[in-house]
Amino acid sequence: MTNKEATEIKYTAEQVQEILKDYKLARTSREMSLLGRKEVLTGKAKFGIFGDGKELPQIVMAKFFKNGDFRSGYYRDQTFMMAIGELTIQEFFAQLYANPDTEADPHSAGRQMNSHFATRLIREDGTWKSQTDMKNTSADLSPTAGQMSRLLGLAQASKVYRHCDDLQDWNQFSVHGNEVAWGTIGDASTSEGIFWETMNAAGVLQVPMVMSVWDDGYGISVAKKYQTTKESISKALRGFKRTQKEPGFEIFTVKGWDYEELLATYNEASAVAREEHVPVLIHVEEVTQPQGHSTSGSHERYKSDNRLEWEEQHCCVSKFKEWIINEEIATGEELEELDKEAKDEVQKAQKKAWQAFQEPILNEKNQVLELIDEVIEIHPDLEKLKEYKSNLNRKSKPLRRDVLSIARRVILELRGKNSIPKNKLVSWLDDQKELNADRYHSHLYSETKYSPLHIEEIEPRYESHPKKVDGRIVLRDNFDVIFSKYPNAVTFGEDTGKLGDVNLGMEGMQEKYGDIRVSDTGIREATILGQGIGLSLRGLRPITEIQYLDYLIYCFQVLVDDVASLRYRTKGGQAYPLIIRTRGHRLEGIWHAGSPMGMLIHGLRGVHICVPRNLTEAAGFYNTLMQGDDPALVIEPLNAYRLKERMPSNLGEFTVPLGIPKIIKEGTDITLVSYGSTCNIVESILPNLERMNISAELIDVRTLLPFDRNQMILESLKKTNRILFIDEDVPGGATAYMMQQVIEEQGGFYHLDSPAKCLSAMAHRPTYASDGDYFSKPNAEDIIEAVYDIMNEANPGKYPALQQ
Repeated sequence: MTNKEATEIKYTAEQVQEILKDYKLARTSREMSLLGRKEVLTGKAKFGIFGDGKELPQIVMAKFFKNGDFRSGYYRDQTFMMAIGELTIQEFFAQLYANPDTEADPHSAGRQMNSHFATRLIREDGTWKSQTDMKNTSADLSPTAGQMSRLLGLAQASKVYRHCDDLQDWNQFSVHGNEVAWGTIGDASTSEGIFWETMNAAGVLQVPMVMSVWDDGYGISVAKKYQTTKESISKALRGFKRTQKEPGFEIFTVKGWDYEELLATYNEASAVAREEHVPVLIHVEEVTQPQGHSTSGSHERYKSDNRLEWEEQHCCVSKFKEWIINEEIATGEELEELDKEAKDEVQKAQKKAWQAFQEPILNEKNQVLELIDEVIEIHPDLEKLKEYKSNLNRKSKPLRRDVLSIARRVILELRGKNSIPKNKLVSWLDDQKELNADRYHSHLYSETKYSPLHIEEIEPRYESHPKKVDGRIVLRDNFDVIFSKYPNAVTFGEDTGKLGDVNLGMEGMQEKYGDIRVSDTGIREATILGQGIGLSLRGLRPITEIQYLDYLIYCFQVLVDDVASLRYRTKGGQAYPLIIRTRGHRLEGIWHAGSPMGMLIHGLRGVHICVPRNLTEAAGFYNTLMQGDDPALVIEPLNAYRLKERMPSNLGEFTVPLGIPKIIKEGTDITLVSYGSTCNIVESILPNLERMNISAELIDVRTLLPFDRNQMILESLKKTNRILFIDEDVPGGATAYMMQQVIEEQGGFYHLDSPAKCLSAMAHRPTYASDGDYFSKPNAEDIIEAVYDIMNEANPGKYPALQQ
């Protein structure tokens, strides 16, 4: 019997074909990494980070990744993405060059570093694609372990879809909850707290999640003996492993170069997660990193000769090649031919990607050169123009900035001149400004018809003699309507379920709608947010509760790096229609009276920030946001739950528009701008001001992001010519932001008869108890005195100094 005949008995023709296809893909991916590094080192790309050394386990993992499944991975999964058909060689290089065209780089339109992948889940009209007809990847991000928290939510979505009767026909997003969420991470990044928080939460929730850890022994230059207890994440996590009596998750270990064992391991892991909804950890050991961490350094500096030799011997592609030859599936010569084919294909695709990146820039370069020639002909005396032309001509591989920089310098040189060629260049720059706004600035917020900015205000309606109830009752009954109206609405958080949240705003909701839709969580804010992120990406409408505003700091990194930037970094390809519910502002003490609004508004561009002054307004925000497709933060005022409010008759229907302030009281002498609990204090002192002959106009901004879209505050300032911004953030926080928006952006400076002023809290956190609140944050007397001082400066005869 010949070797070929023996092989045909051991492996079917289909298996041989698949194995050789896998080998060629591994070689192709390796060649991409090698060439990608060269492109960076020769200056054609800015930075490179690659997946070399992880090719084989990723190819195997992809075999068990089904339509409807989701990946939440990190920046070394290029081989996996190719294996599931969601990355081409040309796309890989397009992203390396930062091509801003979504056709060239559909993952991020050049907005992310290379190897940051995403599938486009949203159509251009804003509607969701059918996730169950495609293989899905949530958009990668660079912060280590940043992919972990949303992985939990992606997996939890399958549990919700499996057990929620009202969602059984939502087959655009799930088929009976059979989808698995697949996570990937480098071994060193398992040292991050968010990894442990996620794994613990997955074990508690029992969700279908497969977590692969690529273990190449290092975190950049730091060996894993400094990273992980026992130098093994699988050993360190053994206490989490499920038993016959106790739930937990399954743990597997496998060598990254062992093709047969990888197949067996991933087959079993997939079955456990998909069928039983049990989380799985796969510790993929003896992985290598042939080119080191990234193009920013060389691993020869920190690896010993023995280690480098070991890595060469255990390279998964080389070991795979040896196995194929030993199994007589193919000869060395046949595999070398595949090596050559792979290399040729990579080089050809790279050249196409570079040409596609350069062509529009070269066209722009030529356009500018022609325009400069015309300018020089009219203004031959300006020698600098010839220098600019020469500088641009010399750039054989220009970036867009090179072209635009020269064009703008030419205009600067032509200051005071007037000619047709100059006007043509100005017009060209105006056109480029519009094009570049789309390339580099678009899609921070929704630009679809579903944007919450399109939701117009519907005022609360009241019966002729409305019942007055605690504010939390308005909120609770409005949530009841929301959960009845939206079968995909879910909520969760610390004490949210059985208790109905610490202030009883969700009282009775779990009993009425079940513990799948209304649930308690552990004390773990980062993964509470992660649940909301993942659920919102899979068609659900989560209201994620972070118990207090101060606790938002625990998950601020996830908010900043993931939630706020998702739509932008995918250029509209993905979005989180997520609502984060919290409560804050004035209460008691350092840890329960926070109002770090400056931190939030400056860190969360891309998230709408709503600051209602009462709970009817808060309910209106929830009604608005449930109709939109953007993430938002709603900060309920802590001291409003027991205050009496009228019960609206149109619960679930009335809305509060985003970015449209409300005039609480009209006036003519001074404009007072505030929000949240402080706005109520300002309102309470208006009668005092009236008795002092001060007519104050009070405006509640209602949202800080967006801020005063119709310039209502400016119109008020045109009338009063004086303004005071008041809040309880630290000095220079949100009041400074509001002042900049009104005085600079809206042009309010030109309407001031007195200096614009801010009144904020003290620079420290509030001291405990009522006295602490009084002395730490603006109180009624502070506000009255601040207003009076402005009026005294304006008209000391009518308003004599208080201390005289």
